[in-house]
Amino acid sequence: MERVKKVGIIGAGNVGSTLAYILSATTPYEIVLQDKDKDRARGMLLDMFQASCVGPKFTKLGVIASPKDLRGCDVIVVAAGSPRLPGMSRNDLLFANAKVVSEISKNIKENSPDAIVVLVTNPLDAMVYTALRETNFNPKQVLGMAGILDSARMASFIYEKLQCAPGQIMSPVMGGHGDDMVPLARFCMVNGVPLSELLPKEEIQEVIERTRNAGAEIVSCLKKGSAYFAPARATAEMVRAIMSDSHKILPCSVLLQGEYGYNDVVGGVPVELGINGVERVVELKLNAEEKEQFHKSIESVKSLIDLLKKDYF
Repeated sequence: MERVKKVGIIGAGNVGSTLAYILSATTPYEIVLQDKDKDRARGMLLDMFQASCVGPKFTKLGVIASPKDLRGCDVIVVAAGSPRLPGMSRNDLLFANAKVVSEISKNIKENSPDAIVVLVTNPLDAMVYTALRETNFNPKQVLGMAGILDSARMASFIYEKLQCAPGQIMSPVMGGHGDDMVPLARFCMVNGVPLSELLPKEEIQEVIERTRNAGAEIVSCLKKGSAYFAPARATAEMVRAIMSDSHKILPCSVLLQGEYGYNDVVGGVPVELGINGVERVVELKLNAEEKEQFHKSIESVKSLIDLLKKDYF
């Protein structure tokens, strides 16, 4: 009998619990959930299990009582840490969340050294770097969820303008997960038609700017938290791509090792996902303007990593 694949989710906040529910409702994986508030994690999983009993499918769910319960996980998603609040930049979270991610990373290294680790905690790219430093894992094993979310947000804004059939929009976004991200309008397609053929330049620029500020827009509306439905759905897409060994190409945050001309820095780029995590990095042929924007974005991430190197590691 084939072993049931296992996903560990660390952090039972809005993103972690929503991700657990999505996976429990749509996949056959065993789900284990950890939170510093063990009663919260247990309550969430009881609710999810009872939801699965509404239909014919029962889902195997469990609470992580100790780091040892991470053993046997194929993929571990880290969604723990302080959320982004109104008026906060992702950078404000740097040191507080680096401490959280460092502790979690040590537990993963000790108990699940073969797992693929997906970071969701902000500031995302710096947290991927933190996890890599603390685990010393193969860089293919550690990656961050950002580009899929940013691309989905860009697609939603294009859809608002065009009202085209759902599922027809391809809208890649590269760079760091922050205000300097690089929405690649030149590569955007709607059912194979370049976006430049469908929208005037000024409207494309509106889409780009709104994509860069999409997270802050939601934070300002919610007032006491940040987005979680779309981040959880985007993370689920990554988990399924890895677990199914799909070799699907998706934008993710990974350690660059010469790709695009950068080393020892994390950035969002298209990657092929499979059972080993990052199967390969896809290098797009960027034009001069896109290269300049990507450089600016990578430099923003590098400044955070330099702060961590100076005052944390």
